[in-house]
Amino acid sequence: MESVLVVKNLSKNFGKIRAIQNISFSIEKGKVVGLLGPNGSGKTTTLSIVIGLKKASGGLFSWFNLPEGETENKRIGSLIEVPYFYPYLTLSRNLEIVAKVKGINSNQIPKTLDVVGLANRASTKFQTLSLGMKQRLAIASALLGNPEVLVLDEPTNGLDPEGISEVREIIINLSKLGKTILLASHILDEVEKVCSDVIILKQGKIISQGSVNELLSEKHMVILSADNNENLYSQLSNYKRIEIVEKRSDCLLIALDDAGVVPEINQWLMQKGTVLTRIEPVKKTLESQFLQIIKQ
Repeated sequence: MESVLVVKNLSKNFGKIRAIQNISFSIEKGKVVGLLGPNGSGKTTTLSIVIGLKKASGGLFSWFNLPEGETENKRIGSLIEVPYFYPYLTLSRNLEIVAKVKGINSNQIPKTLDVVGLANRASTKFQTLSLGMKQRLAIASALLGNPEVLVLDEPTNGLDPEGISEVREIIINLSKLGKTILLASHILDEVEKVCSDVIILKQGKIISQGSVNELLSEKHMVILSADNNENLYSQLSNYKRIEIVEKRSDCLLIALDDAGVVPEINQWLMQKGTVLTRIEPVKKTLESQFLQIIKQ
């Protein structure tokens, strides 16, 4: 599949601070890729470098298979820092200014406002908008020029549930139109709903990457409990086919490579005189996988 962005051994230092360290990844055309990580993991720094806002300390990246250093900027729309809009001007007038700065024909503005659900607010002054509407206008500014790729840093940051839902639908619809999207976010539930792939950063290093489906299928999580959970913990600690993820007051959370091994474990425990009072499969989420990976 065609890659629109290839990153090789990218590094960025701020004095003695190593913000990102020799990270490598590629983004395939048409994918929606989530860049995840705790605060300070290097997400914004990575996005800022690949769109040219910051210069890398080492490594390289390439857009659209062009030679290093050559970028067709009009093919990329970005939202790293919230753009400044004039509060006393209408949405259309604000986007006209953005279009002029970008060298783009302003006749695209009505269609762009329609894409983000603001067509009926074109003549409304910016200062009257809700926070969610302001964020949708910011996305509209990134969409001017109909770019092939969108790079978004925390597009739902600070929004209420309704605003988050609105931005989510925009991203899903843009993906259906064939846009390639790279976004950083800390709202893991939203990433799970919109992204096809994820890249997980920790302390400037990539510690895991792959499709969302792959990450969610790595382990089968099961809750087990018995009348004596201390004894259960002691027995399961010697069972090689499981990993005890968490010891809780009333149960154990275990991870299995194969969910089919549960009856075998149950029978093994019964032979040792332990009867399970609770066997509960846990629906895996990106959040649970992310937390498990980060803790390792």
